[in-house]
Amino acid sequence: MKEYDLTIAYRIYPKVSKVPPVYQNDKFKLSEFCINSFKEGLGDLKAKVIVLFDNCPIEYEDLFKNQFEEEDLEFIHLEGVGNQATFGLQIKTLLDQEYSELVYFAEDDYFYMPHAFEEMVNLIKNGNVDFISPYDHLDYYKYIMHQHKVLITATEKRHWKTSNSTCLTFLTTKKTLQKTRKTFESYVNGNWDSSLWLSLSKEWLWNPFKIVSSYLKGDKLFAAIMLKAWYHCWTQILFGKRYKLWTPIPTLGIHLESDYLPPTVKCLEYMHQRL
Repeated sequence: MKEYDLTIAYRIYPKVSKVPPVYQNDKFKLSEFCINSFKEGLGDLKAKVIVLFDNCPIEYEDLFKNQFEEEDLEFIHLEGVGNQATFGLQIKTLLDQEYSELVYFAEDDYFYMPHAFEEMVNLIKNGNVDFISPYDHLDYYKYIMHQHKVLITATEKRHWKTSNSTCLTFLTTKKTLQKTRKTFESYVNGNWDSSLWLSLSKEWLWNPFKIVSSYLKGDKLFAAIMLKAWYHCWTQILFGKRYKLWTPIPTLGIHLESDYLPPTVKCLEYMHQRL
């Protein structure tokens, strides 16, 4: 069996679910744009790419075949099972595979900077890292939920900080994923991504007055996120390990949602140059 540096479960859907800054009315072109950057972001890494097509036309296969060797691809076609079900299948697929210890969850609306994956892989191999997101989310700079103490480390090209939550695009290991499987599977059962991440990072959750005060001050979303975390993941919060999620500054990936683009102007300029 060919050896790989990491295995990626890439889920893709043929409709535009948010408002991207590019190709707003053409999901095929948006997907091509993202997949091309995804390949460039891998650099010299050897990756096994398992693609979960959720009700995609057959021509979506060509977007990957144009970038990867056939032996490095595996296709799974699904009949419109939806976001939660495809995420659950990502978990199972990455735990069942034997191509690599490093695993990556990929959503279909991310643009990647060159060699992004090489930087993430190098960081996780250095220890004290449980999860890595490529995305420096704009929320980190805007909302009280993300105002907490952080650890900071530096590599050659950027700084990294611990964050309390992210989206569902991230790097980890099979070992860590197996230990946290039930927490991530809570998303399939109605939990929110922000809530499951809070239960892993354990930020804000130990002060019940914070939930009440957030609600009374009008921040009902923050209160709901914390309540969701306790409802779905109370065993992880009370008895589980506190995990470290690291995010880059400047960003390595751009989630193509117009209202939440990262604050790094040069990264956005580079993205537009690739159009």
